[in-house]
Order: sequence, then structure tokens, then C-alpha cells
Amino acid sequence: MYQILADSVLVLHFLFIAFVLGGGLLVLRRPRLAWLHLPAVAWGIVVEIMGWVCPLTPLENHLRALAGANAYSGDFVERYCLPVMYPAGLTPQIQVLLAGVVLALNGVIYAALIRAHWRRR
Repeated sequence: MYQILADSVLVLHFLFIAFVLGGGLLVLRRPRLAWLHLPAVAWGIVVEIMGWVCPLTPLENHLRALAGANAYSGDFVERYCLPVMYPAGLTPQIQVLLAGVVLALNGVIYAALIRAHWRRR
């Protein structure tokens, strides 16, 4: 049961990161989602810039330990995302870069949303 819960937290974590990165596209269709998306983006940027560990990471590790599996060190991005994106380990510079990517991507999306809103007016 704990393994299933740990895997569920992992999936939730992936979905949250996907929402932070691409949720602005959903906001283009459903502007009211901005009330959920903007705080998620802010959280993602702050976690990356400050070098914090998302609370979902220790929760997943705890559930894996309860299941008898090995917990991992580092944070979610370092464990699952960086091996895919970068061969080296997570550094503060890479974290700031990732935060910049999130900010730039969502900045472009929200600029388009604001522009479309003003054109309709």
C-alpha cells in the first residue's frame, strides 16, 4: 500500500511540475485557472531559486521507506528531471536557470493572454 501511495505522490509531483510549466496554456482557454496557476508558478520559482526541497519529496521518501524501498537523496528535480535534462548534478546555477525558464515561458503565455484581453476590450 505504501508503495502505491509513494508512486501516487510521484505522479502528483510530475503533474504539478507540468502544471507550473504548461498551465499557462490552460489559462489561455480558461482564464479563471490563473488563480491556481499563478501561485503554483510562484511556488515553483521560489523553490528553485531558494534551493528548497518541495514537501512532496520527503513525503514520497517517507512512504517509500514505509514500503521497505530505498528513499532517494536530493529533491524531485534532481532525482527525476535532471537525469533526463542534464547529465550533471543539480547546482544553484541550474536551479536559477530552471526558475528563469519557468518565468520566461509563463511570461510569454500571460503576455499573450493580457494582449488578447485588451484586444477584446
